[in-house]
Amino acid sequence: MNTTTRFFVHALLMVSSLLMSGWVRAETDKFMAEGVVRKIDPDNRKITIKHGEIKNLDMPSMTMVFRLQEAVNLDKLQAGDKVLFHVEKIDGAFVITDLQGSP
Repeated sequence: MNTTTRFFVHALLMVSSLLMSGWVRAETDKFMAEGVVRKIDPDNRKITIKHGEIKNLDMPSMTMVFRLQEAVNLDKLQAGDKVLFHVEKIDGAFVITDLQGSP
């Protein structure tokens, strides 16, 4: 094994070790909460969801209104749909940054 190959193998092992230890967190690791859509307000980019625990915010189950990030698509959602969503506290507001229909 030449020096360059050995370097890349060593670097790959180090990155893998950091990922597994939690020092580096992949974007795909974001917590997705479960909920049911109660109301959609597309004009104001808001949605009301009855949701389970939101672990990344240490929030218990409840029904509440969330803001929607501009990139979140509401076209195929309606009241009563089950959803998976990721919410973050941004500038003091709870904002959904990812929203997907759930089977």
